[in-house]
Amino acid sequence: MAGTGEPLLLIHGLGGNRGTWNGVIDSLATRYTVIAPDLPGHGDSDSPAGDYSLGAHASVMRDLLMALGHPSATVIGHSLGGGIALQFGYQFPDRMDRLVLVGSGGLGPELTVMLRAATLPGASAVVAGLARIPEPVTRSALAVLSAVPGVLARPDAGALAEAIHGLAEPRRRRGFIGTARTVIGWRGQTVSAVGQLSLLAGVPIMLAWGSEDRTIPPRHHQAVARRLPDAVAVEIPSAGHFPHETAPEALLPRLHDFLSGNAAFRYDENQWRRSVAGPVTPTR
Repeated sequence: MAGTGEPLLLIHGLGGNRGTWNGVIDSLATRYTVIAPDLPGHGDSDSPAGDYSLGAHASVMRDLLMALGHPSATVIGHSLGGGIALQFGYQFPDRMDRLVLVGSGGLGPELTVMLRAATLPGASAVVAGLARIPEPVTRSALAVLSAVPGVLARPDAGALAEAIHGLAEPRRRRGFIGTARTVIGWRGQTVSAVGQLSLLAGVPIMLAWGSEDRTIPPRHHQAVARRLPDAVAVEIPSAGHFPHETAPEALLPRLHDFLSGNAAFRYDENQWRRSVAGPVTPTR
């Protein structure tokens, strides 16, 4: 935690930890209370009791805010964290002030083969072996691998190498594999929030992505931006899947403008009921 002011809840991606936000926390903390937890089974957090689903992660984030005395917050999610943020908004709309999705999952099926492979039998043993390789070696290998189309963007090699190295501990590998298998299959992402986007009516939304993202295709975010014309859409040129790590100087000004320029969402039970019910079909 850092800073004072309106709370911002920062949710990291699959296999990551709170350190992914180090490049933006100091700037955000000049105006806001920044809360950057490790998800269950990730980083320094304990493993959950067997439930790694988006709903379970969203519930833990709700409980964390309550324990800290915050009835609501702006939720900022990266990759898997974006999917959790979307689920949080669906489950607890009265607790969401604004929504920021950075390279978010849950907006389409396509996904890099590197993450799809994490759902295969024996993946845990493979990840364990990769995690034991010295991080500089992994970084160099990933930089070379970035030349293969559709695998990863070259700017992401460092962030990905750090994430892999962090999975050396069995508990973290279980969290990584367990969570991956709830949202990913061999063919790609298995959970989508696209059908529920209409429920976000009235929530201030910012979509940010790297133009060179090879983990999750930029077209996912572009398509959602077209469906949500009031959303703020930000493409970070030359950035990959981790723009908050590799290009914070490009992301932060737009993020600050969004946060200061949009009043917090105010939940209305009647409006939510109408959104959930959908249009009424006349009967004869």
